[in-house]
Amino acid sequence: MSDIKNKVTVEIYGESYALKGNIEPERIMRLAAMLDERMKKTAKANLRLSPTKIAVLTALNIADEFLRVEQDYLELIELIKEDK
Repeated sequence: MSDIKNKVTVEIYGESYALKGNIEPERIMRLAAMLDERMKKTAKANLRLSPTKIAVLTALNIADEFLRVEQDYLELIELIKEDK
């Protein structure tokens, strides 16, 4: 991994964040836009939640999706192994 640190400022759910890392700025902006959209969607469905609870609920939803994709991936790997 490169030692180059990219800096980018993004806005997520009305808050600005100055981020620095080895990820391309375009990717950081895309991730931030995705998270912002997901948090707004969560907030729209849960009008009485605080921003912190919206963030946690959104994170749980994303984690659930990740685990489902991971499980699908592992099952696909097993199917590929069985076909060999």
